Amino acid sequence: MRKLTCILCLMFCLQLQFVKAQTIVVDATGKGNFKTIQDAINSLPDSAATDRIILIKNGTYREKVSLTKHHIVLQGEDEKNTILTQSIAREIWLCSNHGDWGVATMNVSGNDITLKNLTILNTYGKDVTRDTVVNCPNMPATPQKTVKPGSHQMALRTTAATRLKVINCTFRAYGGDTVSPWNVKNGLYYFKDCTMEGYVDFYCPRGRAYAENCTFICHSPEAAIWHDGSADENSKTVLVNCKFVGDNNFKLGRYHLDSQFYLVNCSFAANMADAPIYQAASSKGVKWGQRTYFFNCHKENGDYSWFKNNLATAPGSPDVKKINAVWAMDNKWNPYY
Repeated sequence: MRKLTCILCLMFCLQLQFVKAQTIVVDATGKGNFKTIQDAINSLPDSAATDRIILIKNGTYREKVSLTKHHIVLQGEDEKNTILTQSIAREIWLCSNHGDWGVATMNVSGNDITLKNLTILNTYGKDVTRDTVVNCPNMPATPQKTVKPGSHQMALRTTAATRLKVINCTFRAYGGDTVSPWNVKNGLYYFKDCTMEGYVDFYCPRGRAYAENCTFICHSPEAAIWHDGSADENSKTVLVNCKFVGDNNFKLGRYHLDSQFYLVNCSFAANMADAPIYQAASSKGVKWGQRTYFFNCHKENGDYSWFKNNLATAPGSPDVKKINAVWAMDNKWNPYY
């Protein structure tokens, strides 16, 4: 019995050492394992059976992060004081690069990624206040392009990533598409206790997404949120207990492709425009029609009729008590674990 106890103790100690070995500290002042987030990521094998934790100490990290590995947690010391920032305009990037990889401050193509307690900024529209003319070797038809300060600029951009979990993070950009998790076929995204700020379509998931207890700050008269669910009729974006504020007469949302919106227990600022989630004029059409569903949503100074309760008209007439992240993912993923 004593021998068995010793063996179990040894196994436990080895397990603790393994967990400790999987935790890396990033500190810009040099007091951690690495000074940059990217160096910490690069030090890890491409994949693992369990999450590898990278703890990021308070500081401003002026770097672009590319995350292609799997099972990684990027956890800041404090959301307001652990800041990752870059200044990138998508239009300028595409003039000399092929595709969106690298267009954002945080670029993710790995699976099973968690972002926690971070502020992620794309400051192009703040840093550049005038139109800029750039050469576009990738676009022979338009060898020069005029880029506006409020052009598309992404703080977070995913490509093939799925099972992305984001907790207590702030995303801010000064143009469109601030938060762009884009995997229309297999994308599964979970956001909790986050703040997202930007201009048109600044929260624009493709695939299946669930956001709870998040604040959305809109600086565009066109639309705050957007969704692409065109690869699967069941794909949806679900927002629960979320708050929407913004500049005067900001619109709630729009879509260009087939989409499905669920808003539950959400609140809207008094200055939100009286404009339902709408199909954009540049849309090429949808197969499954307009699908926007609301339950118990209210606006300061009075509600608009277009967001009255209509869950009964949604596919399957879902019970609001059963609407959670697992339901939103169609049981393909449980982000609560």
